[in-house]
Amino acid sequence: MQPANRLQETKEYYFSLKLKEVRALAAAGHPIINMGIGSPDLPAPQEAIDAMVSSLQDKVAHQYQNYTGIPALREAMAIFYKTQYNVEIDPNDEILPLMGSKEGIMHISMAFLNPGDKVLFPNPGYPSYAAVTRLVEATAVTYDLTEANGWLPDLKALAKQDLTGVKLMWVNYPHMPTGTLVPEGFYKELVAFAKANQLLIINDNPYSFILNDNPQSLLSVPGAKEVALELNSLSKTFNMAGWRVGMVSGSAQNIGHILRIKSNMDSGMFYGLQKGAIAALGLSKDWFTHINEVYGKRRELVFKLVEKLGCTYSKIQVGLFVWAKLPEGIEAEAFIDKILLEKYIFITPGTIFGTMGEGYIRFSLCVKEEEIAAAIKRFDEE
Repeated sequence: MQPANRLQETKEYYFSLKLKEVRALAAAGHPIINMGIGSPDLPAPQEAIDAMVSSLQDKVAHQYQNYTGIPALREAMAIFYKTQYNVEIDPNDEILPLMGSKEGIMHISMAFLNPGDKVLFPNPGYPSYAAVTRLVEATAVTYDLTEANGWLPDLKALAKQDLTGVKLMWVNYPHMPTGTLVPEGFYKELVAFAKANQLLIINDNPYSFILNDNPQSLLSVPGAKEVALELNSLSKTFNMAGWRVGMVSGSAQNIGHILRIKSNMDSGMFYGLQKGAIAALGLSKDWFTHINEVYGKRRELVFKLVEKLGCTYSKIQVGLFVWAKLPEGIEAEAFIDKILLEKYIFITPGTIFGTMGEGYIRFSLCVKEEEIAAAIKRFDEE
């Protein structure tokens, strides 16, 4: 039986393949330090765990749940947006809970794209934007991000291109992998660009609270909901990656389109997860202060490792990673393979995020301080 044509251009996810090699080295007894994956190693909030456990005795806990989540979850998400971003969202029809924001990438694409429609996505950027675009048989069109332009899209240059057939544009700020924040006024320019070119902007926004004192939302721009959606997630913000709890926000009309897809794809989020998420979303700023103290110390150590490797970097990047530039002429994948086989340290090559990632590498902060210190020591022993 031959697979569908859509799989011809769809490769297995890089980390799925590379981690097989990493696990094989570990199984052979090598002391692997994994600095490649952004899977939080810190515990989820105890309040969320307690709320989930206590909810298991509720009469409705083990029944099918509503596709839109329980009302209390949507209300908690709306309050979170108001408290953290000063954005008003109607919990009844402008927000939709997701089983992780990654499924939202697929649901949004299925809701709005026909075969042949064009989609703008960043290079470098999260690989799933392009992969899902191809899976729904739309056409992926990259827009390049460069260090010289602050890793921001050149909207003036884009406006001069032929955007006929472009229906969606993916953006992701704070940006992964570069850790870039948007400057003042950029979101307004982005909304104006969407309106002028009649396309839908989706901001993927899971990193706005990690090592960042000024969380921002694209939906804070007046009129943004008319032309924008925003994905968010509890994975990084509350160390709940395995819980698979996210959300998408936007106009009632656009949320309705996504719901028509989602309601045919699952049978509702587990009740206990929803109750745990409500508890997490209601935590005070002390939670962010705590996790950022940990990540801040780790980042300082990673900066030292980056310097050991002869790389350059920006100290003002935010999020769960450190993005670093290799010395001139060194290829990213060859470099990380050498480090993996000689030092047993796994680092992510920038090329998995697109061609503009060549010459760069990415370090995860989901690594304990003692492991980062051990990685540094392996280079001191040369």
